[in-house]
Amino acid sequence: MGSKYFTEKELACQHCGAHKFDKDFLALLDTIREECGFPFIVSSAYRCKDHPIEARKPFTGEHETGRAIDIACSGEKALQLVTVALKHGITRIGINQKGNGRFIHLGVSKDFPNPTIWSY
Repeated sequence: MGSKYFTEKELACQHCGAHKFDKDFLALLDTIREECGFPFIVSSAYRCKDHPIEARKPFTGEHETGRAIDIACSGEKALQLVTVALKHGITRIGINQKGNGRFIHLGVSKDFPNPTIWSY
């Protein structure tokens, strides 16, 4: 797959194991990870249409395009990730900073409203 920081297993669908992560988006993520200087814990990357989260949606989700990822982080690291992502042209950012499953969603799919930021 050609990533300095991410394994194929981390980026594969957690439901079926398919590897359909966008290589240009992956290169951008490597750049962002390099600049942030801390490990990224992937909580979700590519999801096939049958993945339980995607299957519940009435439309194709951004993860299904291979151009979205959720990075588990909180507090100062979450703020740094968002700041660096914006600097590098990430156009879709979702923020979940409550409870035990805190993460930042980064996406670049043009099939969805751009630019946008939301909270879960």
